[in-house]
Amino acid sequence: MDATLAERPAALIPSPLLRFALRLDAAGSAALALPLLLAAPALAGSLGLPAGLLRGAGLVCLPYIAALVWMAGRPSLPAWAVWTVIALNAVWVVDSLLLLASGWVAPTGLGTAFVAAQALAVAAFAVLQWIGLGRSRR
Repeated sequence: MDATLAERPAALIPSPLLRFALRLDAAGSAALALPLLLAAPALAGSLGLPAGLLRGAGLVCLPYIAALVWMAGRPSLPAWAVWTVIALNAVWVVDSLLLLASGWVAPTGLGTAFVAAQALAVAAFAVLQWIGLGRSRR
């Protein structure tokens, strides 16, 4: 049974800020993913983080990057899709901080700074996306 137009979730026209934030997130995620995928063993020693964890984080970024690029180019988006990106970014930040606090890994000082810096960048992406969502038209 097809939903009537009134029952369908409202699409929004992404604001320029939202498009920018999605593209910035994609670029930042790619800048993180490529070294993690290509140099995980070399980075593991200096960061004090397991190579498998680094490589896995890089792999997780790949479909996310593709989705962000696709979303940034769409003329309209369902609001739930943008909220999903914001929520995924929030989960990434929380998981990064939990990784540092958990004792599951023993990062070096550089590793702690790396995890904290990328968590801060991801939090900034989420804030920009949230503000951009608020500026988008329905």
